[in-house]
Amino acid sequence: MSPELVSILVLVVVFVIATTRSVNMGALAFAAAFGVGTLVADLDADGIFAGFPGDLFVVLVGVTYLFAIARANGTTDWLVHAAVRLVRGRVALIPWVMFALTGALTAIGAVSPAAVAIVAPIALSFATRYAISPLLMGTMVVHGAQAGGFSPISIYGSIVNGIVEREGLPGSEVGLFLASLIANLLIASVLFAVLGGRKLWARGSVPVDGDGPAAATGTGTGGGAEKGTGTGTGTGTAGTAPTAVAVRPDQDSDGTGGATRLTPARIATLVALVALVVAVLGFDLDAGLTAVSLAVVLSTAWPDDSRRAVGEIAWSTVLLICGVLTYVGVLEEMGTITWAGEGVGGIGVPLLAAVLLCYIGAIVSAFASSVGIMGALIPLAVPFLAQGEIGAVGMVAALAVSATVVDVSPFSTNGALVLAAAPDVDRDRFFRQLMVYGGIVVAAVPALAWLVLVVPGFG
Repeated sequence: MSPELVSILVLVVVFVIATTRSVNMGALAFAAAFGVGTLVADLDADGIFAGFPGDLFVVLVGVTYLFAIARANGTTDWLVHAAVRLVRGRVALIPWVMFALTGALTAIGAVSPAAVAIVAPIALSFATRYAISPLLMGTMVVHGAQAGGFSPISIYGSIVNGIVEREGLPGSEVGLFLASLIANLLIASVLFAVLGGRKLWARGSVPVDGDGPAAATGTGTGGGAEKGTGTGTGTGTAGTAPTAVAVRPDQDSDGTGGATRLTPARIATLVALVALVVAVLGFDLDAGLTAVSLAVVLSTAWPDDSRRAVGEIAWSTVLLICGVLTYVGVLEEMGTITWAGEGVGGIGVPLLAAVLLCYIGAIVSAFASSVGIMGALIPLAVPFLAQGEIGAVGMVAALAVSATVVDVSPFSTNGALVLAAAPDVDRDRFFRQLMVYGGIVVAAVPALAWLVLVVPGFG
């Protein structure tokens, strides 16, 4: 049995054990990376740790630390209230606002994980308060980021168009952008319909002024879909929560739980969040290091609000994601990814090779860099694209869509950020929901992208 096949089988075993024995998959993956790296790939410790995602570790810790402080001092409550006022109380519009916001950020040049890191904590806090499915809100944020991710001036778009030009393939910048935009918009529409969007529309508007009797005596717990409980007149289940604004008795007692009052700590936190956006988008600074630095400043100024924030960092998620990605790094180091791609590229039937490459892109991107896998797979497609039986524009677009829509996986950077950002949810359950949804996307989208973009022969 080849070393590459052994490494794939070990990964399957890790999934089975983690699913059946409730062991943290990240810890299992670290052990697997050590075993396979040492015994099969003949790697030393440095070679194994080469795959450790240090940048993602800092992003997960820094962003969740900063937003834990924002939750502790009530800033996220204020932002949620402001968002509801923006859409005049129509809660059903908020998921689409978050979709559009992340899409706009990536379209103008933000790296997809940076946009998700900025928007997801606010979106998930809103979902918790108004009993919206966290799966709906989280996936809307990720798909929004990918919807704008291939604009001609975006990071993803610039990289893929550059690869296409370097390989001498015909390309269409607008076609690539529209393919990703339409695919993610359609997926988001289906998710909205399936995960409670119609019930959100049925709620109508919620009180947002903070001075009406309903707002002052809100009956919902705001516990989110995971809690499935409520008090007073509503049931509090997913998609059917009461329409009154949930109160926060632990905040300022001004009739609305203090959500509408701007305290000095909240003002400083809002300034910090704006600074995070400007630093990441305007000056290309690292989102994780910037978030940690801002969190430290806030913690120093208001230690009481920040005392428990470090404990609220999603450490189990950090272990899970870093362990799995370290094992994927071992796979890349020993050539398993290239081995699988070259095996598919050598198939003599171009249409079959095309759909298999789309599936490889989707599967690998669910655990690794989307741009990295596209950079590897597009050159592998050049030989059969040169035969003229498959349109290069459609093939590149299909690869781009297949490799990025799967970023909802909890093992990808974006999915991990959504998982870490969700407050007051059963994280194990939410992780399983993201994993199941990610599996559905991996199974369905590459085939659909191939059917719509490759089979007709675009380009």
